[in-house]
Amino acid sequence: MAAPIAVKPIVLRDIIVSLDGKRFERAVSSAAFTPSASTVTWQGGTPDSTFTDVSPATWTCGLTFAQDWVTPGSLALYLHANEGKTVPGIFAPQNGIGPTFTADIVITAGAIGGAIGAVPEGTVTLGCQGKPQIVPAPAA
Repeated sequence: MAAPIAVKPIVLRDIIVSLDGKRFERAVSSAAFTPSASTVTWQGGTPDSTFTDVSPATWTCGLTFAQDWVTPGSLALYLHANEGKTVPGIFAPQNGIGPTFTADIVITAGAIGGAIGAVPEGTVTLGCQGKPQIVPAPAA
């Protein structure tokens, strides 16, 4: 039996979130690329003729962000103005450490407004064209 693989969990606290070369991490409180795949099962006419496979995953990029409708170039304004466009996206879970992840992202607009007495947040699920690519960290 093989030895257990060591693990180094990370804490998201100094990230990079870039859409079309614009950096938005100061407005983002949550960022994640998420796959979605379906299990497909086919049952033949005998108990031992069951076949299972998985469909290719489709990917999305989820962002939760503070709504800022005043600052020129804010994420809220960017998403609203660029709905439907496909742009290059970059997510680095640890700025300057470890890999980054890149994908072509399809923009959708976020929410407008929220609860009284609180910072209004928007949550968007942006489409990805294909699977995000892992870009290894530069050698030290």
